[in-house]
Amino acid sequence: MTHFIDRRLNPKGKSLGNRQRFLRRARQQIREAVQKSLKDSAVADIDKDRKIRISTKGTREPRFRLDPKAGGERDFVLPGNKEFMPGDEIKKPRSGEGGARGKEAADSGEGEDDFEFTMTQEEVLDIFFEDLELPNLVRTTLKETPTRTWRRAGITTSGSPTQINLIRTMRNSFGRRLALKRPTVEDMKALEEKLGALESEEPQTEETRAAIVALKEQIAKANARRKWVGFIDPVDVRFNAFVEQPVPTSQAVMFCLMDVSGSMGEREKDLAKRFYMLLHLFLKRRYKKVDVVFIRHTHDAQEVDEQEFFYSRQSGGTIVSTALEKMMEIQRERYTTSDWNIYAAQASDGYTQSGDARRCVELLNGIIMPMCQYYAYIEILDEREMEVFASEESGAELWRAYRTVAEIWPNFATKRISKPADIFPVFHELFKKTEGAS
Repeated sequence: MTHFIDRRLNPKGKSLGNRQRFLRRARQQIREAVQKSLKDSAVADIDKDRKIRISTKGTREPRFRLDPKAGGERDFVLPGNKEFMPGDEIKKPRSGEGGARGKEAADSGEGEDDFEFTMTQEEVLDIFFEDLELPNLVRTTLKETPTRTWRRAGITTSGSPTQINLIRTMRNSFGRRLALKRPTVEDMKALEEKLGALESEEPQTEETRAAIVALKEQIAKANARRKWVGFIDPVDVRFNAFVEQPVPTSQAVMFCLMDVSGSMGEREKDLAKRFYMLLHLFLKRRYKKVDVVFIRHTHDAQEVDEQEFFYSRQSGGTIVSTALEKMMEIQRERYTTSDWNIYAAQASDGYTQSGDARRCVELLNGIIMPMCQYYAYIEILDEREMEVFASEESGAELWRAYRTVAEIWPNFATKRISKPADIFPVFHELFKKTEGAS
């Protein structure tokens, strides 16, 4: 097992280890606080540090306490006390008194405040994205897959000191010492005891003196052999061998289709961009092998780069089916279904040319949905339209047409947003982990 020791200095005198233990201990409360904090936040503010407030209960560390029932009587007075003596009974304060936390304020004592701390952008995003995933993601081929892992591959005679196989090394050392008849510690101790017994005999005869000389020579030879036959020799050392092997990974492509026609006002376009910014950030943080294809459309669709997709200004008529046709064209040229998981996210205000919605339904049911892992349609309305179209069954022509697709395909999702506060909840609902997903 490899152990890494991080000797980097803690920033600004703070303990990173303690901070991470605190985050793990209060993770559930922090997750709820982050979700609540992001509800009314703008996507543009997601790259900023954020203040999170949780109950002080989440800051308490586990500790051992005496059992009041089995611990016997406790008779003591705390240091600094000027009012009570040992044996005095202290009355329990009534509810709402003594600084207890509740709806009624205390007229004396200190209340219990919430604990507020600042989380970095990385920590906030990790919490927000930890239970999200691309639905129905499956493993594909190893083509152009850079992901690799190290696997055990037996024993070798060379390697890193951290990979020494102690059991195999000691086994080789023991066998070599037995073969070369290296005297053991017990053998040397027996010879020393025998020599001491002979030297203590009185009076010493010629035979005794000769035996002492022979025994000393034997001990000298044994010591020399012990030095010559070392306890551990380089030939004994064995290392765990590892080889690098490719790992099957999930290749995915996300098609981002955005309506930028004249019917989409600046407010609608801004909401769509905010949603796609969050989607793009999610894909880059959670998945290594995900291609993102940006398609903008008016009466004509075109593939654009990230800069143009988010910041270019364009307007025109509305034909939604052109974006679907462009998506199919790109998919046929670059992304075969045998190698790639196909995903799509479409944002529109729901208005298109008369009869175009029927064409969109034909393309979705006939070609796109059979090859798609997941398709999310987000319709952008203003708040007055959201009140008018309160029912899922009511809406513009494109919404009603897409609802028929959703009834046939379970991997087709439709959602509505009307203000920035809707983006985070809708995004979380679209990409939340399903039951049984790892």
